[in-house]
Formats: sequence, C-alpha cells, structure tokens
Amino acid sequence: MMVQVQTSVHQCRLIDLPKVRNRSGNITPVIGTEDVPFEIKRIYYLYDMPGGESRGGHAHRDLHQLIVAAGGSFEVMLSDGKESKKFYLNHPYYGLLIVPGIWRELINFSSGSICLVLASATYSETDYIRYYQDYLQYIRTGI
Repeated sequence: MMVQVQTSVHQCRLIDLPKVRNRSGNITPVIGTEDVPFEIKRIYYLYDMPGGESRGGHAHRDLHQLIVAAGGSFEVMLSDGKESKKFYLNHPYYGLLIVPGIWRELINFSSGSICLVLASATYSETDYIRYYQDYLQYIRTGI
C-alpha cells in the first residue's frame, strides 16, 4: 500500500536572495543549493502577459520551484487542498519556494511584468496535474 505524504502551503515560503548594491545598478546572483534549497535544472520566464492576466492553474508531483518577480508584480495563490495562501511578489530579490504537491495560480500580473522560474527538473508533462479535481484525487490517493 502506497503512503501519500501530503505537503502543505506552510512549507512554501519567501526566500531572501542575495542583493549586491552598486550605484550603477543592483545584481542578484543565485547559486543553486546555496541560495535555493534544490539543484537548479531548468530556468524559464513568463513575459508579455496582458495586465491582469493569470497563468499556472496546475500542480507538480515532484518539482520544486522558486518563483521570482524579475520585473513588475503579480500574486501567487497556493492551495494544498485544505488551506490556501496568497503571496504578492514585486521585488527581484525575493523568491517564492513552492514544494511539490501544491496547486498554484499566478494572477494579477502588472503590465510588463516578468516571472522568472527556477526549477529542480527539466520539463516533464507527466509531472503536471492540470485539473483541480484530478489534484484533489491525487492528494487523497497519491494517484
């Protein structure tokens, strides 16, 4: 019999990223496993979303992610099937750690915003849970 380990929105948290200040501009270097609690295997970013648009609407079975508002702002709604939590991201030196098994929706993008995502694995369609009813079944049964 498979035992499902349920993750919680309380395991998701903001992480302070390094910020090197300089009068000619700031830089935030990110070193995987030093600044992020996983090895980074994929980096991608979302951009050119119309203001007020939403993205996401899925969960991952095994993937860890760090989501950063590299430009502009947006909100991230998280759910573990029992509790929900909302984060407002608007600084490029904060990242939101999302653990596997958490439903996420990215909403209320400001015009011109850029969402940077650092991921613990390369893309795998089988890791996605794309429908909320399937997600609820997954957290109940692990299937």
